Amino acid sequence: MENITVNLRESDEFIKLGQAMKKAGLEESGVDAKVDIQNGLVKVNGEVETRRGRKLYDGDIVEYENVQVQIKK
Repeated sequence: MENITVNLRESDEFIKLGQAMKKAGLEESGVDAKVDIQNGLVKVNGEVETRRGRKLYDGDIVEYENVQVQIKK
């Protein structure tokens, strides 16, 4: 499994799931992220997540297509 880290900006407390997927390079657009999230293809902290606007905080882990993305402050 490939591992990627997405760093939050100093001023941000969280990042939304769709934005994190784009920032990590997993999706090219928010529409692509939305479709995959709504189809149940994305996990957050080991559980399927279907909300694109799910807030991710420091330490959260996103899994998609054999790639693991860790959110860091």
